Amino acid sequence: MSSENQPPASPRPDLAGRADIERLVDTFYGKVREDELIGFIFNDVAKTDWAAHLPKMYAFWEAVLFRTGNFSGNPVATHARLVPLTTMGPAQFARWLQLFTATVDELFAGEKATLLKASAADIANVLHTKINKLPPTSFDYSQLTPEQRAHYATQPPKIVKP
Repeated sequence: MSSENQPPASPRPDLAGRADIERLVDTFYGKVREDELIGFIFNDVAKTDWAAHLPKMYAFWEAVLFRTGNFSGNPVATHARLVPLTTMGPAQFARWLQLFTATVDELFAGEKATLLKASAADIANVLHTKINKLPPTSFDYSQLTPEQRAHYATQPPKIVKP
């Protein structure tokens, strides 16, 4: 195949490991800290200890994307503690997701980047629903992207007890 028929190479790499996760998380939370809508939640309400928080986020996103199993924690409980202190509604989660997605797109491109953005959307939806004690939103499996289908196909089934 001649180079004329090949699509141009993306100037952005795909996520390949822990170093990429750290770069993403550091860049993303730099934006979060400065954001007018959600920055104060991290800075003033939660009073985030960034030296402790960032390594947890590295482990969390590395576990999400690369299945490392290096994360331990309860994100739902952590976020739920903030509900009585500030608004944690759709606007805040949409802004968080907008910043996250924009940061991924700024730094990376490819299958892992696409999967990470879809995972972040799922996580934001679950967190918002659970901490605000909302009924679960209906999930339309027919609307999954090919990357989401591939991701969910590799996950062991979850047994839900009545």
